[in-house]
Amino acid sequence: MADKDLRINEQIRVREVRLISDDGEQQGIVPTLEALRMAKEQGLDLVEVAPQAAPPVCKILDYGKFKFENEKKVRDSKKKQKLLKLKEIRMQPKIDDHDLDFKSKHVREFLAEGNKVKVTVRFRGRELAHTELGLDVLKDVLKRIEGEYVMDKPPSMEGRFMSMVLSQKVKK
Repeated sequence: MADKDLRINEQIRVREVRLISDDGEQQGIVPTLEALRMAKEQGLDLVEVAPQAAPPVCKILDYGKFKFENEKKVRDSKKKQKLLKLKEIRMQPKIDDHDLDFKSKHVREFLAEGNKVKVTVRFRGRELAHTELGLDVLKDVLKRIEGEYVMDKPPSMEGRFMSMVLSQKVKK
């Protein structure tokens, strides 16, 4: 829930609210002014936590601390996310066996690191008339890294390029 959506203290404009005290105890439906007075007496804020409810649910709490805790949760969840990178390996239809081995080794390394790999064959000039050679190169790469990938996007032409996207095979 974004902090911008929350109304606090005098921003709450409804006649009555369902109140939850600072220790989490249900206080029932209370007039808003009474709830505000109770919050002020404790030196805390009245925060609307569920505005869509009828009547809205408000909680007595320290708004600064509440906001800090929420930001901390968001930061922690971002730390746990794993960012996937898309690595690209480029080659041409007239590629030598040794070069193909070398590039296939790189594809295997990128997959082992958990990255997605886009394998691209670039056609220049008259090579565009023989796109089947590019497809053969891509199939050859797949043979060399057999069993270590999942194909996210099969080989397809995009202008002067033929490419496919691979990701690491999930181990069970």
